[in-house]
Amino acid sequence: MLAILADRTYRHLFLAQIVALLGTGLATMALGLLAFDLAEDRAALVLGTVFTIKMVAYVGIAPVAGAFADRVPRRALLVALDLVRAAVALLLPFVTEVWQVYALIFLLQSASAAFTPTFQATIPDILPDEARYTRALSLLRLAYDLENIVSPALAAILLAVMSYNSLFFGTVAGFIASALLVLSVILPSPKATEPRGICDRTTRGIRIYLATPRLRGLLGLNLAVACAGAMVLVNSVVLVRGQLGLDDTALAWAMFAFGAGSMISALALPRLLDRFPDRPVMMAGAWLMVAALLGIAATIVSLGLTWPLLLAVWLLIGLGNSAVLTPSGRLLRRSAHPEDRPAIFAAQFALSHACWLVTYPLSGWLMTAFGTVPALLVLAGMAAIGIGAALRFWPAKSPDVPSHAHPDLPPDHPHLEGQVGGEHRHEIIIDDLHPHWPTRG
Repeated sequence: MLAILADRTYRHLFLAQIVALLGTGLATMALGLLAFDLAEDRAALVLGTVFTIKMVAYVGIAPVAGAFADRVPRRALLVALDLVRAAVALLLPFVTEVWQVYALIFLLQSASAAFTPTFQATIPDILPDEARYTRALSLLRLAYDLENIVSPALAAILLAVMSYNSLFFGTVAGFIASALLVLSVILPSPKATEPRGICDRTTRGIRIYLATPRLRGLLGLNLAVACAGAMVLVNSVVLVRGQLGLDDTALAWAMFAFGAGSMISALALPRLLDRFPDRPVMMAGAWLMVAALLGIAATIVSLGLTWPLLLAVWLLIGLGNSAVLTPSGRLLRRSAHPEDRPAIFAAQFALSHACWLVTYPLSGWLMTAFGTVPALLVLAGMAAIGIGAALRFWPAKSPDVPSHAHPDLPPDHPHLEGQVGGEHRHEIIIDDLHPHWPTRG
């Protein structure tokens, strides 16, 4: 897998992602302490609002940014967005009111909502070979998982010798380093599509997404990931500190188990995806998360919650999480022309975070109002509904067509050209898309 780092452009982008993620992780730790300083007993409410603002920015800004990403050179756009994020982070240590935190976080996350899909859409352009692209996706997944482990540890070390406000300067340094790494390489920018109205451009990515069966299936799997992930991210502190009576170190180990499962899966996936299609691998990962939620619910009812059980289940959820998320970039890559990739990645970014926008508060409310087992059962049920939708909208197909084709459109669609040997090989011409096209899996 590490051989992919021999590609200089990808190596620099990968390093840019790592330093930006570390900077973001430091900011997350500092924000919690800042919220306590500003609001004290209302700190949880402030942080909850901050995370809600983050999701609203992701859902609302990403499609708009994706609509215009092909009008600006990608390198210039990514560097500019990194500098905007650095400037906002530089202001955070000097805020004195809660509303200032909200305003700055909205600006920061709006820039991230434009940066991340554009960054993700660039990787398949610099690595057109699918095997290499798959390994690149696995490395990026590992970067996210490592950030969850390294950032808290780094923050703990830094807080021993400096104030929490200094962590924001580490965030600034991360974004500036990211900008310099992006600036050091030449990035391809697809040719701009024909002129379209603002509304058409803004909704184009979502219309392509919802017109493509495999991507409608991916949306169902995104819901399954959000259900299981919200149970882990929102309720781990209640389970570890409240029910098991363990300390903060145990909470860190619980999150480590989740991250470790995701890393193990990411490391195994390149070889697995060389042998099996994406669909069964992703479906298996989703069902594993549902089984883990139901399994821990049944065990709690019969035997009670134990520390080893929680670690084992969080590890399994991490395995399933990565099995769904890592191959998703391959599906997006196959489903649009290069010039439409920023829009389609932005649509995935927005729609997947819309799922989290629902499951984050739902998970916390269920846990608080009804307890652990009902929360597990409801979230498992919602995840199963998502998988059922994925099975319905993304049925198994045989035989697979080449990656440059668009097998999700019907053979009689007017934009499909040519048949070879009785087998439909569809060169895609995506133009004037409409989400209500007749499609079939």
